[in-house]
Amino acid sequence: MLYKLFYSFHDVFSPFNVFRYITVRTTLAVVTALFLSFLLAPWLIRTMRKFSFTQQVRDDGPKAHLEKAGTPTMGGVLILFSIIASVLMWGDLTNKYIWIMVVATLGFGLIGFIDDYLKALSQSSKGLRAWYKFAAQITLALVIGVLLYFDPEDAYASVLSIPFFKKWLVDMGWFYIPFSVLVIVGSSNAVNLTDGIDGLAIGLVGIAALANGALVYISGHAGFARYLQVLYLPGTEELTVFCGAMFGASLGFLWYNSYPAEIFMGDVGSLGLGGSLGTLAVITKHEIVLAVVGGVFVVETFSVILQVASYKFRGKRIFKMAPLHHHFELKGWPESKVIVRFWIMGIILALLSLATLKLR
Repeated sequence: MLYKLFYSFHDVFSPFNVFRYITVRTTLAVVTALFLSFLLAPWLIRTMRKFSFTQQVRDDGPKAHLEKAGTPTMGGVLILFSIIASVLMWGDLTNKYIWIMVVATLGFGLIGFIDDYLKALSQSSKGLRAWYKFAAQITLALVIGVLLYFDPEDAYASVLSIPFFKKWLVDMGWFYIPFSVLVIVGSSNAVNLTDGIDGLAIGLVGIAALANGALVYISGHAGFARYLQVLYLPGTEELTVFCGAMFGASLGFLWYNSYPAEIFMGDVGSLGLGGSLGTLAVITKHEIVLAVVGGVFVVETFSVILQVASYKFRGKRIFKMAPLHHHFELKGWPESKVIVRFWIMGIILALLSLATLKLR
């Protein structure tokens, strides 16, 4: 909205011409989302505490986590609001990919919101039934996958791009639709599983958003895409603004979610952010790169799968507790050390994902 308004004055006052540049609008999106999440968080913390929307803590988890009971939750509402508001201000609202991202973020966020709300209504409630939540995620991802697959302007709608190689493309045909559902739903739940200790998930989301911003900008820039031998996808460059908004909102929320957390994002935040990262990867054909830049999310998810499978078939647990971050806590690592070390791994993986561009 503000983008079109300010840019409309460029004929009268030439400096307003800068608003047509994606880099400028991305910077503004970062700053806007940062200040919205940073400034509104204290009000949200008070509000959630007033209405008793607070965190429930598992009795079988690390004992140190029992102190977290009563901490306000559903902070993801603020994160998603900051992202969407910033995108609506500085994004090009005629771009279809912007709207797909908005729908994905709000849709997955709504599923998480319902789950959080049901938990808050009763301390004995486990929230939305797992199958209902999973079915809703699949339905939403399926809608997104079908929309992208039948996009007449996308010449690579059914194509899977293999990183590290120059335009090694695999045409998956109609099978790309269920594959896209797997990527989006998997990403959403992976972030949800990682959100178990203060600041861990939101810090990793911020890192992923920053790396994805660079990848998206390159994919949508004809010159850079040609030079780096990646798929040129016209229109996707506008998603750089979205990535900037996600990064800014993550930083602002991290101020209050860092150890010891004053508020948690809840499922509304983790499912919404995870779903948006998965959708972003599907739009830009970076599905495999997403597994690299979000490698910590992947490892956390597989730690749960392996733990459940091992206990079911062998009667033994591989880890002291899953997801993996709890395993290290129970081994005696301070929570802050687990967080920082996982962030370091996230940064290394993000750099590796960017390295795939030059190694093609």
